Amino acid sequence: MLAGELRLAGVRTVVLERLEEPTRQSRARGLHARSIEVMDQRGLLERFLPLGERFAVGGFFAGITKEWPDRLDTAHSYVLAIPQTVTERLLAEHAIGLGAEIRRGRELVGLTQDDQGVTAELADGTRLRSRYLVGCDGGRSVVRELLGVGFPGEPATVETLLGDMEVAEDPEVIAAVVAEVRRTQLRFGVIPDVDGAKGVHRVVVPADGVAEDRTTAPTLDEFRRQLRAFAGTDFGIHSPRWLSRFGDATRLAERYRAGRVLLAGDAAHIHPPTGGQGLNLGIQDAFNLGWKLAAEVNGWAPEGLLDSYHTERHPVAADVLDNTRAQMLLLDPEPGPRSVRRLLTELMDLEEVNRYLIEKITAIGVRYDVGQGREGGHELLGRRLRDVPLKRGRLYESTHGGRGLLLDRTGRLSVEGWSDRIDHVVDGSDELDVSAVLLRPDGHVVWAGEDQQDLLGTLPVWFGAAAA
Repeated sequence: MLAGELRLAGVRTVVLERLEEPTRQSRARGLHARSIEVMDQRGLLERFLPLGERFAVGGFFAGITKEWPDRLDTAHSYVLAIPQTVTERLLAEHAIGLGAEIRRGRELVGLTQDDQGVTAELADGTRLRSRYLVGCDGGRSVVRELLGVGFPGEPATVETLLGDMEVAEDPEVIAAVVAEVRRTQLRFGVIPDVDGAKGVHRVVVPADGVAEDRTTAPTLDEFRRQLRAFAGTDFGIHSPRWLSRFGDATRLAERYRAGRVLLAGDAAHIHPPTGGQGLNLGIQDAFNLGWKLAAEVNGWAPEGLLDSYHTERHPVAADVLDNTRAQMLLLDPEPGPRSVRRLLTELMDLEEVNRYLIEKITAIGVRYDVGQGREGGHELLGRRLRDVPLKRGRLYESTHGGRGLLLDRTGRLSVEGWSDRIDHVVDGSDELDVSAVLLRPDGHVVWAGEDQQDLLGTLPVWFGAAAA
């Protein structure tokens, strides 16, 4: 995702990938509303939709099933179930199509930086020189360790086995047993025909403690033992596609930037997978960082723009860590947590509570501090703007190029001096009760109004000095 964003702005980009071939593991199984919007903003959604399935169902907060809220502030009020492997493939094709270079089988083992750039040392002895480097290398990030960036938080206290495999037992028997076990153990499940693979089941079962070496995949026998312990049967599991384990550790990098090196995705934060937020959080990190890093490389970034990546995204990740901690507590089979779960289940019958939690999980409730002041300014400031229909087309059709956008229904405003960075669309929407809005390349509103002088005061803050 990040490589695609950088290439949209003409930045030469190389992706170093340790794996020789794409992984077959597909842990994440869906895109939430904000990530779907991101794909739509870049003209990618039509590639995703035919390969996924849309769902508008509750149950994303700690598995508490409630109706999907009406009239969410998005044109994409659904979850797109799509395998992570497909998402990775489509984004790789997008980045390569824009000119990014992906080098597989290249493992980073060292890095140094100075005032001009970063030198990356690879396992094969190769050295690469770049102006910036971003570690998108997961929870056990080598980049983060080489930087010496702290990763405080809590270690895993429970562990869960996860894998795709075939099952010999009759489907009706499986469904009945799973329903009975889940009355007390919500971290248990057997999902049939996962990702459209007929006969392949995704098995989720609590592990027997926390493994000393969590980099080692569990065995099929370990799955069998745990299934028998919780369900009294192993369902005749066989022919595994892949097996893994995950814990409930929560950690957040102390800083997302150290000089010319930055962190994104799981390299910057890890948390339990409750609510399906991990992949989405990483995509949204990249979407926030891409245009800012490109602006720095291309020489027009105002002071502090690149640092705003940490300022904006660090609190978002902290909030995800908090809500996943809460969800894990609500999955605990002990009497205390079950009592809290029953109370929250009642509270979620209130439309406001249900909506609030879904907006949190899907990230459409995120609002950045864009300098709106104590009074908060216009209600749109800091928020991403949903896709709204215009008189000619729709908003997101105008954002595919990854530039800023002035949506102007007055026709009297101007972005002269910034037209190399901002598109000026003179149009309006019946769904938008404001004369004009200025959007950053990631779709968040940084100005709303109709006064040209006021607009001129905002443009340099986000888009640098006017061109000569």
